[in-house]
Amino acid sequence: MEYKYKKYMDLVHNAFDVHTTSRLVKRIILILVDLCIIPFSLWAAFALRLGEVIPRMPDFWWIVIAAPLISIPVFYTFGLYRSMLRYMGIQVGWALVKGMAVSTLLLSALVFFTQTQGFPRSVFIIYFSFGVLLMGGSRVLMRAYLMAIIRLHAPKEAVIIYGAGSAGVQLATALVNANDSKVVAFIDDDKTVQGNLIHGIKVFNKDKLQLLIDKYNVKQILLAMPSIRKSARRKLLQSLDKFGVRVRTVPGMEDLVSGKSSVEEIQDVDVLDLLGRDSVPPDESLLKACIENKVVMVTGAGGSIGSELCRQIIKSNPNTLVLLEQSEYALYQIEKELLTRLDEQKSSIKLISVLGSVQNKFRLSQTIKACKVKTIYHAAAYKHVPLVEHNIIEGVRNNIFGTSYAAEAALENNVETFILISTDKAVRPTNLMGASKRFAELILQAYSKISNVNTCFCMVRFGNVLGSSGSVVPLFREQILSGGPVTVTHPDIIRYFMTIPEAAQLVIQASSLGQGGDVFVLDMGEPVKILDLAYRMIRLMGLEVRDEQNSDADIEIKFTGLRPGEKLYEELLIGNNVANTSHPRIQRAEEDSVSFDDIKDYMAKLDKACSHYNCELIVRLLTQVVLEYTPSKEIMDTLWFKNEHNLENSQLAPRNDKVVKLKP
Repeated sequence: MEYKYKKYMDLVHNAFDVHTTSRLVKRIILILVDLCIIPFSLWAAFALRLGEVIPRMPDFWWIVIAAPLISIPVFYTFGLYRSMLRYMGIQVGWALVKGMAVSTLLLSALVFFTQTQGFPRSVFIIYFSFGVLLMGGSRVLMRAYLMAIIRLHAPKEAVIIYGAGSAGVQLATALVNANDSKVVAFIDDDKTVQGNLIHGIKVFNKDKLQLLIDKYNVKQILLAMPSIRKSARRKLLQSLDKFGVRVRTVPGMEDLVSGKSSVEEIQDVDVLDLLGRDSVPPDESLLKACIENKVVMVTGAGGSIGSELCRQIIKSNPNTLVLLEQSEYALYQIEKELLTRLDEQKSSIKLISVLGSVQNKFRLSQTIKACKVKTIYHAAAYKHVPLVEHNIIEGVRNNIFGTSYAAEAALENNVETFILISTDKAVRPTNLMGASKRFAELILQAYSKISNVNTCFCMVRFGNVLGSSGSVVPLFREQILSGGPVTVTHPDIIRYFMTIPEAAQLVIQASSLGQGGDVFVLDMGEPVKILDLAYRMIRLMGLEVRDEQNSDADIEIKFTGLRPGEKLYEELLIGNNVANTSHPRIQRAEEDSVSFDDIKDYMAKLDKACSHYNCELIVRLLTQVVLEYTPSKEIMDTLWFKNEHNLENSQLAPRNDKVVKLKP
């Protein structure tokens, strides 16, 4: 007897096993259950109406057979057998009510047209009620049994949800249905909800976090606080860092409201959460002053900064946006993205994509003239420090001459505003990239001092942007996911960080504040120690740093040494002469400049030096213009030593004792 009972229970278990049973078999089981419930509901309706356990119905026994034959096709039509029990919700109950109502009406119509005598009409009302209750109840019981089986057999990871608000409740519900994680506790700082139960899960104070982690062997904390301020989120993540568990988060409120993401889309903590600060709402008047109803051009439109400038610019309703980019693929990508956005917004903004380089002055001038450009955001630049250090000629041609050509083309075609995207590496540079960007700044300052200039030249200087090409953040993430090591150049190196959207918005607003020759400096917040950033990223992914004291840990941090031209820290100001502007995060720096005639003279010499591939003279000329430039002791250009023997007879660069020695 015991053996037969066990065998029967195994059959039932296998019938509803989500892993072993096909969907067709499950539908057949539901139909068979309904084939039993429908006649039973009809019998119960007669029994209740007539007050007899075995009701006498000799003239209308046929309706017991007709009821399931009519009802099952109706239920199938209403989708009752297409719904998955595992995800059954209120829509299934509504479909059941509608299906029972239609089948009851069809049965009553059949009785009416067959003119069956003595049939109690109230039976149909009772039948409808019994059918809805019994079929709905059977599905609830089957779903409960199915979920119990899944919970019993599915592997689960204990997680804690930080945040017992609406996002946390939605997340807990989603995890219950997903069944790959088990929520063991809620954590919330609100004392009014602490001690309450949500879905049977208790809400605890943050002080109990370590106890809960140890008790349930928790490996993940899910942060369900999408509307929290960035500064508060950063402090919270720093406090969670010590627990050594992986911290993941639900998308931000902006993505949830826009519909881009849902609460269930758990993701790793964005580094923005580690470095982010509360943003200052942009001044709409400043955003639109140089853009609205104007033709705007962005050079380097496919780069990380240039592409974000384009995204922000189309929000301010320009007449036309001109994209200038030398990379065909990058231009194709940003054009496709912007066209999609404009189509979604049903915008009439005209988009013009121009394939070309800022080193081609004629191409620049013709583009500006043909499109009648009024505002230029000059973002085209080579900005990877080691690469420019090893490719000096191209770095100078692109960053210095490209800026000069763009400025000349702007003057010739009466462009109203020209904004150079500069960098903190231009301040007391130790690398050629920074020196070339400082030289570019001096070019614009010189142009702004020419009499009768109709173009307002200004430049905006800021530090690293999160997620840009060459940024340390995506590199760290990639290294952590691949198992390490995480490479840090120096244990004491620090950097300023800003998000790309915030940087782009501030650049656009700064352009509206320009009066000519302005050097605008963006408030980058507090500098970040790169080693600390690496530690936080590793720990918040639930991993440990491998070192001498912990040799069995997950990820090693490896110091590679400073790269050519790299500094331990960056600065945003050359001197101390700085003034505030109407925007709290934009300052105006007053710095020394070089006359227009001197700039033209040095550029003529640079041009000849580049033509003769004389890297040594190029560096020497840059030190004479950019007085704060402290170059490396050696020329690092990849082709310099290979071509050095060809330069011995160059009249432009005699190799003798008169050559000025480079600073150590």
